[in-house]
Amino acid sequence: MTTYQGSCQCKRVRFEVDVDFANASSTKCNCTSCWKRRWWAVPIKPDEFRAKAGAGELETPGGFCKYCGIVPYKQIEAADWNEGEYYSVNVAALDGLDPATIAAIPVRYLDGLHDTWAPLAETDRQHL
Repeated sequence: MTTYQGSCQCKRVRFEVDVDFANASSTKCNCTSCWKRRWWAVPIKPDEFRAKAGAGELETPGGFCKYCGIVPYKQIEAADWNEGEYYSVNVAALDGLDPATIAAIPVRYLDGLHDTWAPLAETDRQHL
């Protein structure tokens, strides 16, 4: 596990996460929301996430900073489709990631565009 600091662009929203990217299950989705935001998510357990500042600056719904518009993370409640509450953290909102770390993060590509959430074939994920 490595501890990373994260923030929105204007730094009003700041947080800290513990994550082991070698074993993380990051995802990219082709639905219009994820595609247009370039959302690249990594799930973080509640005990591995710490809000440091500005959580009240996030607009709901959407979770974007009301000053700079960046979505650094979203809290996901427990539901039938998941394994319990977690934080969906935008990998791009983590500060100071070196290119080698970014390139080594495993990614699952999902088909949210057609509401199947099935893994995308490599030919269908070229644009993600």
